[in-house]
Amino acid sequence: MCGITGFFDPGRTADDPTLNATVTAMAEAIRHRGPDADGVWTDAAAGFALGHRRLSIIDLSPAGAQPMLSASGRYVMAYNGEIYNFPRLREELEAKGHTFRGRSDTEVALAAIDEWGLEAACGRFVGMFAIALWDRQDRTLSLVRDRLGIKPLYYGWSGGVFLFGSELASLKAHPAFSAKIDRDSVSLFMMRTCVPAPHSIYRGIAKLMPGEILTLPADVAPGGAPDLKTFWSFADVAARGAAAPFEGDEAQATDALEDLLRQAVGDRLVADRPLGVFLSGGVDSSTVAALMQSISADPVKTFSIGFHESDYNEAEDAALVARHLGTDHTELYVDPAKALEIVPDLPRIYDEPFADSSQLPTYLVSEMARRDVVVCLSGDGGDELFGGYNRYLWVDAIARRTGTLPAPLRWAAVAGITALSPQSWDRLFSALGPVLPGKLRQRNPGDKLHKMAGILGSKTPAGIYRGLVEHWEPGHGIVLGATAHETVLDRDGDWPKLGSFTEQMMHLDGVSYLPDDILTKVDRASMAVSLEARVPLLDHRVVEFAWTLPLAMKTGGGTGKRILRNVLYRHVPKSLIERPKMGFALPIHDWLRGPLRDWAEALLDENRLNNEGYLAAGPIREKWRQHLSGHRNWQHYIWDVLMFQAWLEAN
Repeated sequence: MCGITGFFDPGRTADDPTLNATVTAMAEAIRHRGPDADGVWTDAAAGFALGHRRLSIIDLSPAGAQPMLSASGRYVMAYNGEIYNFPRLREELEAKGHTFRGRSDTEVALAAIDEWGLEAACGRFVGMFAIALWDRQDRTLSLVRDRLGIKPLYYGWSGGVFLFGSELASLKAHPAFSAKIDRDSVSLFMMRTCVPAPHSIYRGIAKLMPGEILTLPADVAPGGAPDLKTFWSFADVAARGAAAPFEGDEAQATDALEDLLRQAVGDRLVADRPLGVFLSGGVDSSTVAALMQSISADPVKTFSIGFHESDYNEAEDAALVARHLGTDHTELYVDPAKALEIVPDLPRIYDEPFADSSQLPTYLVSEMARRDVVVCLSGDGGDELFGGYNRYLWVDAIARRTGTLPAPLRWAAVAGITALSPQSWDRLFSALGPVLPGKLRQRNPGDKLHKMAGILGSKTPAGIYRGLVEHWEPGHGIVLGATAHETVLDRDGDWPKLGSFTEQMMHLDGVSYLPDDILTKVDRASMAVSLEARVPLLDHRVVEFAWTLPLAMKTGGGTGKRILRNVLYRHVPKSLIERPKMGFALPIHDWLRGPLRDWAEALLDENRLNNEGYLAAGPIREKWRQHLSGHRNWQHYIWDVLMFQAWLEAN
C-alpha cells in the first residue's frame, strides 16, 4: 500500500534536478500513505516525473522499491495497492522465461504488463490498485484504477501541466496547480455527502472511474483530452449475472460462496507485516473474521470501536463474536471529547469535502489498529452485494404498492405520516418496542418514516432512489450560483436491465455509493495512519458470483444478506448475530446539541456564510434552529454543511 503521484509537462522546460525536486515535494505531501520509503523517476526529455511513497507490506527489501523499471527496460511504474494473485502469476511468467530479482508483487505486475500488455494484464490481476505507468518506448502515460474503485486516483490539467496522484494534496504541491473550487461539485456534495467520480472539488481535476484506463501520449497538446477506456464494468457484471443466474439450490450457492470467500480472505493474508481485522459484530465483518480465523493457526487480532450511548454501541456484540472465535480482541470506547479532537483534522484526512459521519469511528478504529498491525481486513461491500440495507427490504414493496395509486391517495399517505413529528413517531415506536417484531425495531424510526414520505411522491425509480440517498436537494438553492453535475443517478436510460427495483438499487449503490462514499472513507481513514485496509468481500470474483444469485437468496424471507448469513452461521451461532441492523454510526445529533455545539455554531455563523458566498445562510440557519430545538433531527444535513465549512476553512 502506497501513495503515487507525478506529472507530465509538454513544454519540457525543466531539467532532471528540477523535475526531481518538484515530484519529491508532491510525494512528500502524501507521506502518510507511505512512511517507509520514497522514490522518484524523471525523464527531462519527455517532461515526465513519477513519485512514490512506500508502505512496505510485501518484500520489505530495496528490491520492492518504486518507481520500478521493468526487466525489459520499456516500462517504469509506481502503484498503490496489492495484487493478491501475484504468486500464481509469477509461476506462470517464470514458465514463460521471466526471471525476478525480488519477491514483490510490483515486479510481477511489470512482467505481466511486458508479457500480455496493460489491459490484458489488468484483466488478470486480482486485487486493488491505482497504477501510473510510463511506456518509454511509445512515450505514453497510462493511469489505471481497480475494478471496484478501492484505490483512488486524481488527474487533470493545471497551468499547462498534466498532474496525477493518489490524493489532491499531491497535486496541490505542484507549482502549476490552480485551486479553483467547482461550485457544481459543491452542489453535488451537498446532495450526496461526497463528490462522486469522475468529478472533484476543483475545476479541471477529475477522478479516474473504477475499472478505467487513461492513456495520454507525450505529443499531446497542453489541455488535450486523454483517452479513457473501461476494462471492467460493475453495470455489465450486474447485467450478465441477471441474464445467466446461478442454477443450483441455496445450499449449493452457500457452498460456492464460502469457497470463494475463503479464497478471497486467504489471498489477502499474504504480507510480511502483522495483520488484523476490523470487527463490528455485524454479518460482514464477522464473516471475514471467522474465515480469517479458520485459516490462521494463531489467534487473529480483531479491533472494535464502542460508544457509551447504547443505541450506537456494537462493541459488546463484537466482543461476544471475538470470544466465540477465539481472537485476540481490542476495543476502544469513544466519547464526544475524543471525537472533537479528531474533527479539526477531517479536512486533511479526507482531502476534499466528505460528510459521512462514520468517518470518525472509521478513523479511530484505524488509528487503534495501527498500534498493533500494518494490514487490516474489512467487511465492506457485503450490504451492496448481498442486500443488506434496510431500504432493499421495503422500498421495492412500497414502489409496487404505491406506483399505481392515484396522486391524491399518495399525498394522503404523505400527510398521514408527516402529521406526527419524527420525535412523536420515535416515542410511539419506543412505547410499542416490547411487542414489535425485531425487523421493525429501528434507530430513529421517525426520521426514516419522514424519509419514506418524501419518496412517496416520486413517480420514477430514479426519483425514488435519489429521494433515498440525497440530502440537500437542488431545489433548496443551498449552493449559490451552481447546478449539480449529472451522475449515473440521473441517467436512468443507461441503467442495466435488472429484474427488480431492489436489484437496481444494489447496482446504483455499487457504482456510486460504494466507491464514492464507503471505499473513500475506508481508504482515507486507514491511509491517514499508514494502515493498509483490504476488502475481501469486494474480490471481483465474489462480486461476479453475487450478481448471478437470485434476489431470494439475498433478501428472501425479509432478511438481508440471507446467503452470507448462511456462510457465517457455519462458524458463529445465529444467536450472536441476529439483531436489528445498526450501521457504523455516531450520535451526532446529540453531540451537535452538546459538546460540538460551539464548534458548529462558529462554522454556521450567518455573517460567515454570507461573506464566503458559497452557501445560502437562510435554509441552513433554519435547519440548525430546528435541530437545536429538538423539533427535528437534521444531523445529516447539518453535518454536510459543517464538513464543507471545515474543509473550506482549511483550504
